[in-house]
Amino acid sequence: MKVLENLVSFTKKHNKVILFICDVIAMGVACFLAAMLKFDAPNMFKDWFDDNIIFIMLVDFVSTMFFFIIFKVYRRMWQYMVVNDYIQLARAFVLSKIVTVVPFFYIWLIPSEGPRQTRSFFTWMFLYSCLLISMVLFSRLLTLLGYRSWRKYLNSKIVNYKGKKKNVMIIGAGGTGMRIIEEFRNSLKYQNRYNVVALIDDNKRKHGEYLNGVKIYGGRDVIVKVAKERDVDEIFFAVSSADEKSKKEILEICSETGCVLKTLPSVTSVQKEESLSAKLRKVDYTDLLGREQIKPDLTKVFELLKDQTVFVSGGGGSIGSELVRQVAASGVAKTIIIFDIAENGAYEIQQEIRRNHPEVDLKVLIGSIRDEKRLCEIFETYKPDFVYHAAAHKHVPLMEDSPKEAVKNNVFGTFNLAKTADKYGVKRFVMISTDKAVNPTNVMGATKRICEMIVQSFNKKSDTEYVAVRFGNVLGSNGSVIPLFKEQIEKGGPVTVTHPDIIRYFMLIPEAVSLVLQAGAYANGGEIFILDMGSPVKIRELAENLIRLSGHVPGEDIEIKYTGLRDGEKLYEELLISEEGIQKTQNNLIYIARPMEFDSERLFKRIDYMREIMEGATGREIVDIVKELVPTFNPQNAAFKDEVEEVKEAAEEKEEIHV
Repeated sequence: MKVLENLVSFTKKHNKVILFICDVIAMGVACFLAAMLKFDAPNMFKDWFDDNIIFIMLVDFVSTMFFFIIFKVYRRMWQYMVVNDYIQLARAFVLSKIVTVVPFFYIWLIPSEGPRQTRSFFTWMFLYSCLLISMVLFSRLLTLLGYRSWRKYLNSKIVNYKGKKKNVMIIGAGGTGMRIIEEFRNSLKYQNRYNVVALIDDNKRKHGEYLNGVKIYGGRDVIVKVAKERDVDEIFFAVSSADEKSKKEILEICSETGCVLKTLPSVTSVQKEESLSAKLRKVDYTDLLGREQIKPDLTKVFELLKDQTVFVSGGGGSIGSELVRQVAASGVAKTIIIFDIAENGAYEIQQEIRRNHPEVDLKVLIGSIRDEKRLCEIFETYKPDFVYHAAAHKHVPLMEDSPKEAVKNNVFGTFNLAKTADKYGVKRFVMISTDKAVNPTNVMGATKRICEMIVQSFNKKSDTEYVAVRFGNVLGSNGSVIPLFKEQIEKGGPVTVTHPDIIRYFMLIPEAVSLVLQAGAYANGGEIFILDMGSPVKIRELAENLIRLSGHVPGEDIEIKYTGLRDGEKLYEELLISEEGIQKTQNNLIYIARPMEFDSERLFKRIDYMREIMEGATGREIVDIVKELVPTFNPQNAAFKDEVEEVKEAAEEKEEIHV
């Protein structure tokens, strides 16, 4: 048994070399057998044959190997029965024999008093070609049969998969679907786990036909019906030509079946030699965007960052780490500095960048933006050219309970970083803001609005260009609803949603960060850039889709529980691009908010005053000062809702102002 395993292992490792040697041996054997079959009186042809056989075989060897290489005969996986591979082999063989015969055509034109040796030659060549192609095909078929026999033998020796064999429906009756079926039938890993029972394709000409022995039942309209009739457990999406909108529509229909859904990461990017079955993954929320992912042109951005030192505060967080990831991937920055108080996130992105981009000069520094001396120490040492400020407390309910911490980190931290950037001559300062700064109803949103005002104030008096970029929720970020819902589903529910009608705007993290980088490139200083987040999404529908994608039925297998709006939470986020006076940029997904007039000197004085009283003040006293600075702040938290009359009047006077 051990000897046999070693032999098979050697054959797998050197199969291309073995096939080449077999082909060369086949040429010699075919040459000899053809001569024996043709020349029953060898003396009639002996002289000519002896003189020319070496030349003939040399020409044939060169032409055969040339066309075999051109048609990639030795790069094909002959352990699978793929018709196209045999077609390419036949083409290569025919062309090689034509090239071999052509040099001898002149013989037909030369008068000869003796026997027509050329006729014998061409007869011999025909026999030789037939014998050779038979041997070449035999070696490939032997490879196929040997491979299948060996797998069958192994399959009889291994412990079979003990679970129920799952019935599979494949969406897409094309080349990709055919490859998946073939792999499931031949793979030791999958052949005892899956049974492909149905194919679905929107091409009506295929309906009722069979692909690799599996019936094509119809289009997307019969998915639910067929899944029920054929007792389907899992559905695989394998439509290489589908756009994102069609993919979303089909997957939403599939989610109604209660089956586990799987797809390929990118059907069109999978190479012919790669295993498709190994690349199948569960469908997730990114597959349900219903649009192509936004990929802005970052050429101008990377031109600006070339040979520059880039500083990212909060570099270990969701947004900060993606900023680091994209800048590192561009390879243009001289140095990238990750600055974060949370060492775990900073360590993870450090290891990722070192693994994927070892050439990048990466510095990972631990510290807080609250610590001005630490910031000065770093800026003095590394002299950053660009600052991306992503460090912030962002969780709305937590900041409602700890408003002083929201002010310390978001307001004081941003002030410290902006001041340090001005002191050390940073070229550009880009702050990450939020849609919750628009007419804020919570402490977090109000503090971020103050951060925007700090950035605009420093821009008025500094050579550094200060800008802010404002956007909504990002799918899958730390603390967002997606990880929470997934965790709740894994535990069997319930999935908690605050309100059945609550909506939010969503974007993928890489999309948002790409637009942040591009917005920063458009900056002249003082702008608040706004990202168009697309259409709003109902959180209830998002929860239902995630439950279905996990193979469960909402309301039956997994309960959705409504917990009520939390303190400071809005039911509807305001459309960021609905503000009057909004300006467009070169990118139709990036806008500039109309600037708001405010007293920068008063702002800085009130920030200094908050620093002085912070330790002894109550959370309510700090919130009252925040309300003075942000007249549009309308807290929904009962603890902060009784506003001072002066603040109300100021809000009414500036009611028309939306930033």
